[in-house]
Amino acid sequence: MKGYLFVLTLVLGIFPFSLNAQKKPTIMILPSDNWCEMRYFMTTYDNQGTKVKTPDYQLAFQQDTEIGPVISKIGGLLTALDYSIKDAEQEIKSINLRTAEDNVTFSKTSSASLVESPLDLLKRRIKSDVLIQISWQMNKEATGRSVTFNLEAFDTYTSKRIASSTGTTSASSEPIPVILEQAVKERIAEFDALMVKWYADQQAHGREIVLTIRCWDNWENDLETEFGGEELTDCIQDWLKSHCVGGNYNLSDGTESFAQFEQVRIPLLDERGNALDARGFATQLRKYLNKAPYNITAKVMQRGLGEAIIVLGEK
Repeated sequence: MKGYLFVLTLVLGIFPFSLNAQKKPTIMILPSDNWCEMRYFMTTYDNQGTKVKTPDYQLAFQQDTEIGPVISKIGGLLTALDYSIKDAEQEIKSINLRTAEDNVTFSKTSSASLVESPLDLLKRRIKSDVLIQISWQMNKEATGRSVTFNLEAFDTYTSKRIASSTGTTSASSEPIPVILEQAVKERIAEFDALMVKWYADQQAHGREIVLTIRCWDNWENDLETEFGGEELTDCIQDWLKSHCVGGNYNLSDGTESFAQFEQVRIPLLDERGNALDARGFATQLRKYLNKAPYNITAKVMQRGLGEAIIVLGEK
């Protein structure tokens, strides 16, 4: 009986660890900006009077015969490594990426405004942890054709590069998707190791976001207003210390009407087990400030997954 209990205890001790060890980030795969530019799959939207070019993924999937199979091949390799793949093509079908993003909100204090690019909109809708971008160029060889490729992984919240792999394949007569699949397969172990290392850091130290606090110019208070003997900025920092993973954040800039917090480390999941992004975290702070002794009405605005702005004074 004692032996049985020992074995059961050992299994129960090891099994949860094994599950955690197998946990990997969710992935979205798209063609790179350069690939879209070279093939004229670009669109333009108006960012406060400035014309901004951005990849037209919908047009790429509709007209290019290689990108779909290439993404499918790479997705298959990553799925075999236990990654969860979000299907960007299917989601894009429900989003009109060729419509300019014209819902712009202006700050009354600085005339600053927000605009969400089509890629930010896609990131927010799909909510993957990692964005993988693929690009390639075909080279003619005497014995067939080779492909020079570039595979890069980015944190969707910060746009920081996580992993990359580049190279030129051997000459072959196989279709482009098959050539690329073999080339990526030869380098996937190192690529996988870099992403696993990054995700382990996210789990241990939290996901990184940017949080900005502003004030409407018609609000009677500001960030120097005192509550219980402490300025509002200090009260907000006390809240961040208790809600950020490890209390980690950095107040990079601040005035009486503005505070910029960078490297804000938030949990991957909220208390309900749902993925937590910058807006969700900022909403928690907004609700806190709406209660006594503050009783502050505020508006939360979002820029992509990894940046949120709280404007104090009204909605």
